Amino acid sequence: MAMDLSQYPLSKLADQIGTPFYLYDGGILRDNFKRLGALTEGPNLQARYAMKANSSRKVLEMAREAGSWIDAVSGNEVLRAGRAGFAFGDQPPVIMFTADVFRDNALTTVLEHQVLPNVGSPGMIRDLRDAGYRGPIAVRLNPGFGHGHTQSCDTGGPSSKHGIWHEDSDQLRALAKQAGLPIVSLHCHVGTGPELREFDTNMRKLVDFFVDVLPAFPDATSVNLGGGLPHPYRPGKPAYDLAWYRPVLLDAVERLGRIKGRPIRVEIEPGRYAVAGMAALVCRVHDIKTTRDNAKGRGNSFIMVDAGFNDLIRPAMYGSYHHISILGAGAGRPPEPLVVAGPLCESGDVFTRDDHELLDPRPLPRPDVGDLLVLHDAGAYGAAMSSNYVSMGRVPQVFWENGTATLIARRETLDDIVRAECDEPLT
Repeated sequence: MAMDLSQYPLSKLADQIGTPFYLYDGGILRDNFKRLGALTEGPNLQARYAMKANSSRKVLEMAREAGSWIDAVSGNEVLRAGRAGFAFGDQPPVIMFTADVFRDNALTTVLEHQVLPNVGSPGMIRDLRDAGYRGPIAVRLNPGFGHGHTQSCDTGGPSSKHGIWHEDSDQLRALAKQAGLPIVSLHCHVGTGPELREFDTNMRKLVDFFVDVLPAFPDATSVNLGGGLPHPYRPGKPAYDLAWYRPVLLDAVERLGRIKGRPIRVEIEPGRYAVAGMAALVCRVHDIKTTRDNAKGRGNSFIMVDAGFNDLIRPAMYGSYHHISILGAGAGRPPEPLVVAGPLCESGDVFTRDDHELLDPRPLPRPDVGDLLVLHDAGAYGAAMSSNYVSMGRVPQVFWENGTATLIARRETLDDIVRAECDEPLT
């Protein structure tokens, strides 16, 4: 379900709290979690929400209400999940901590709250042993295949930093045995792929991989197929039908349970699917300016808005596509090729780029100064990856449900930004 901008009082909200701001649609979010619950309904199936996609308290609460568990990737994410009502402990492992390196309070948090650590590098086993941890662990394996939509998103194969290479599993088991850490779960994430049905093809291949490796892990009670469920960012692009994935999961439960002679819980770990389409970044047009053709290249017309890559970094980092709408006096004009750029002192602060980091003018109606510009499908890795670059405060988040708008995160002030600064002597 796409956001219907006509149902939201965007102009009123923009006047009230200023621009830019994120708008979350609670109805869409609730429906997405409901679909994920139906996908994993039945014995020995479980969805985990990959909270790095969007860790807003309201999002986490809806995930919990829908019966989802949590995949966290930092110590503070574990603690945020706990504050949102998710249970600590490993019986069952409602919160799993996944990483390749323990950083900051991650190891301490695992020890204090006994959440299941999902080990992505062999050195983490040493760290757990040296810290006195003696509980169960999960292991993230690199199965040798998989990819994202760009190489910088590669999640499996020789170019991926994630997980432990599958052919090193003998040494891995030996390390875990020496440390007294039973391996109770196996995890992989192989990404989405550029073609829609490539996802369930990859998942079937991953199930085959687990069928081969699971017998070597006698204590394993679950496997995790990772996330990567596709989301249609471009208008007209078909959505992935979860009915295609359900048979893969049921097949995995049956085959893995038969191999082990006992039930094996099959987990999935969607993040983007739940939240991408439920949010938009709303900003305001401040100017329109042009460059002209010369020997270096063609000129462009730039729509200058007050949102930048400190608010939504995906286009600058990955060349990601976000559909754009104009609201206001210019909305009805015929489309023309326009570039949308932000306020930062960075040439890369452009929302209309291709995956080669080149300008990609978009057919848009020419807005008037003061019109609103909306970047769609911004719920995943939008606010979650925003920053205080150039000392700008992170923008407000507004939650919309049943005709009511609620501010769930206020605009940050300078005091918020400098709060951690100090002048403390160190010995």
